[in-house]
Amino acid sequence: MVTHVLVPVDDSDRSMQAIEFACTEYPDARITALHVLDPGDFYAATGIEGGVMANYDEIQKHHETRSEELLERAREQAAEHGVEIETDHVVGGISRSIVDYAEDHDVDHIAIGSHGRTGASRILLGSVAETVARRSPVPVTIVR
Repeated sequence: MVTHVLVPVDDSDRSMQAIEFACTEYPDARITALHVLDPGDFYAATGIEGGVMANYDEIQKHHETRSEELLERAREQAAEHGVEIETDHVVGGISRSIVDYAEDHDVDHIAIGSHGRTGASRILLGSVAETVARRSPVPVTIVR
């Protein structure tokens, strides 16, 4: 019996479909939407532009604000199905953070959208959903 479902969310429609899947398939389970803030995104945004170093803290705060917006969108998606979900965010490598979160928080199922990342980052980094499915200690449903 599934009692705690983890749903990683990003700004893709697939992750919102994964929220919908979790809410309809496991309406009585505890559902946690998780957004992972990749520190590589912070560093990529910092640098010298016009001779001025970008403010790392300001960039991180912007990413955290965006994270909260994504998690609010996930809460709204779940509410449309009459389900109240928990939300959380962590900073770290995306695939590893999802797997670690599942291990550390008694998660017994992961529902993840396919193809959350697009373009070159997906090709270079590999599919997050595929990596999570291979490394997860619990069953994973990849939502298309």
